[in-house]
Amino acid sequence: MTFEQSALFALFGVVFALLIWGRVRYDLVAFAALIVGTIAGLVPTDNVFTGFGHPAVVIIALVLIVSRGLMNSGAIELLASKLISADRSLPGHIGIFSVAGAGLSAIINNVAALALLMPLDIEAAKKASRSVGLSLMPLSFATILGGMITLIGTPPNIVIAQYRQDALGEPFQMFDFAWVGLSVATVGILFVAFVGWRLLPKRFQAGSKDEDPVESLYVAELKIAEASIGEEGMTVGDLYPLADDKDINIVGLIRHGRRIRGFAGREPINKDDYLVVEGDPKAIEAFMGAAKLEFAGSEKHKAGITGGGLALREAIVPDGARIVGRSAFSLSLLYGHGVTLLGVSRQGRHVHKRVRHMEIEPGDVLLLLGSRERIATATSWLGVLPLEGKQTDVMQRNKARLAIAGFALAILAAVAGLVYLPVALAACTILYAASGLVSGSEVYEAVEWKVIVLLGSLIPLGQAFEASGNAQLIADSIVTVTQTAPAWVTLALLMVVTMTLSDFLNNVATCLIAAPIGVQIANTLNVNPDAFLMGVAVSASCAFLTPIGHKNNTIIMGPGGYKFGDYWRMGLPLELLVMAVALPAILIYWPL
Repeated sequence: MTFEQSALFALFGVVFALLIWGRVRYDLVAFAALIVGTIAGLVPTDNVFTGFGHPAVVIIALVLIVSRGLMNSGAIELLASKLISADRSLPGHIGIFSVAGAGLSAIINNVAALALLMPLDIEAAKKASRSVGLSLMPLSFATILGGMITLIGTPPNIVIAQYRQDALGEPFQMFDFAWVGLSVATVGILFVAFVGWRLLPKRFQAGSKDEDPVESLYVAELKIAEASIGEEGMTVGDLYPLADDKDINIVGLIRHGRRIRGFAGREPINKDDYLVVEGDPKAIEAFMGAAKLEFAGSEKHKAGITGGGLALREAIVPDGARIVGRSAFSLSLLYGHGVTLLGVSRQGRHVHKRVRHMEIEPGDVLLLLGSRERIATATSWLGVLPLEGKQTDVMQRNKARLAIAGFALAILAAVAGLVYLPVALAACTILYAASGLVSGSEVYEAVEWKVIVLLGSLIPLGQAFEASGNAQLIADSIVTVTQTAPAWVTLALLMVVTMTLSDFLNNVATCLIAAPIGVQIANTLNVNPDAFLMGVAVSASCAFLTPIGHKNNTIIMGPGGYKFGDYWRMGLPLELLVMAVALPAILIYWPL
């Protein structure tokens, strides 16, 4: 073994140790390793930053932006809103949510798919009075499984596809992963729906409802627009079924600046009336969009609620804040800062005054509506404290068809070979930005820069690792261990090793190391390298044993009430099942 090979093994050993330890951010670990490797002469200076322009990096960034645009349009919400039913059995609920999660993960990033469906799953658990821990882990696993179906569903597929281009001259196409991915996802979803949740600890099985933190209920005023009424007109009572579906209470009507007595259920509503509602921010936003309502001062925002770039932000009022003892109207919050005080939560007490004219007290929680930049400026000026994680984007439901058409056209053009995939996704991103589906700031916010830095740093290191002959050394070792066995046994061993690594390392890092090893093994055995690349793609995606192997597993840990040791109960049999299904599927569709 040469000095260069030994040094690279040592460098990657340190990187893996730090990634498993988890105390240092993984992007910093990877970038520091790249710089150290370059200074030590292990990575050529000309190649040090080439990873950041690699097609895999570009595709991952663009997929995240496109996913944000699809979510902002409400296109995915149309499907998700049909999923909740308190009367559905738990296996039925998990099955439907899992199919939806897997389907969404195939067309958008699997982290985005989970982020969309998780609040709906939590809401369904509340309505059914059961522990959300029974359904949240199956949902997470299903979104991971669904990502394996297409090229853009999960980062490992993107990395493998682009590595194939570097190694074999042509990348995997959009649906080359579909047959193996669909086989694994179908069996995996059946498992999590009918068996997997039964393996979780008994504390979830007791049927007791989780003790969730109390959500703040806001009293808000929503403006009646011409589109809200329709040609035949309507009464307040006509909106009750929709309000009930969105978990909103309609508590009154305001006309000409005065609130009509009682609930005004039989009162016809007119343009420029205000509907007084009570609910949590997500429910208010959903009701506002479904009923085509506006908000006070919507003329200050281009195209009102459909104009784009708007968000709801919750902020608590401390002692000494500028707004204490004053109202939003007296401070000219709307006309001076372009921010609307949409609602107020006052520690469970009923609010009877107009929201904008209320004198704010310490301890009140304000629901502010505006662009992110204006809200940030206004909260600082008001002296209020934004609540961490309490921001709800306002969807532009009128642009759902545009979002779907633009995305479908980009994918079809790429699949047909008319446009290079990164260029097609870039064109879709430009369309979304030009139409206001994603604002300029959202384009950058949507990208997970830590993953970009990780991937951009590890690509040159992986290339150096392969060029030094280390990948061949590992490949020879694996071949030696299985030298008397058929080639499929060697493939199975590589998959087991990759899957185990992925449970503790970032799946992108795992792919970048395992992919060249797979190709070297295939070349040594003189068999089809595509089978080994597919094996790496599947096994790198299947990180079910720990909460750190995949971001989706980390996301659900808190809301689901899971402990580190809960994941292997469902994850271990699922990984064994994945191996049992994926290996023969690969041998059938990508024969050796």
